[in-house]
Amino acid sequence: MKILSIAILSLLIIGCAKTTDPLIVKLQTVRDQGMDNEDDPMARHERVRRFHGAVSMEERAQKLGQYYTILWQAEAGVKKEILFEYQQANSGSLVKTMKRQLDVNTASGKEEFSVIGDNYFDNGRVLTWRIRLIAGGKTIASEQSYLWE
Repeated sequence: MKILSIAILSLLIIGCAKTTDPLIVKLQTVRDQGMDNEDDPMARHERVRRFHGAVSMEERAQKLGQYYTILWQAEAGVKKEILFEYQQANSGSLVKTMKRQLDVNTASGKEEFSVIGDNYFDNGRVLTWRIRLIAGGKTIASEQSYLWE
């Protein structure tokens, strides 16, 4: 009976264990240079963090745009990369890409992609995007915007 109760308890613990997503995408858009209009302290802090180091109004304008923070998890010891594909408002159907090679020995991490400054002003905001985590030449996780085809 004792072994049965231990087995049931073990199954309950394993069943309730939190499984983590291999790819989580957080998006932030900074459209203006104002700092005082945020009611949420977390949003205000994130905006201050994005403008850090920009002294003049021109430097602050170059920080306007869209930021993508990616939290990833994958097997260590395998060649990995993150591929960010996106389309902007003024560039038609052209799909642009950004790529980051990840450390082979690391099993998790955080990467950031940004569409800011002249790229944001000239080509417009990002309308649709897809982010893929590729390990060993195969896509192991993918997140995309609603409009991505």
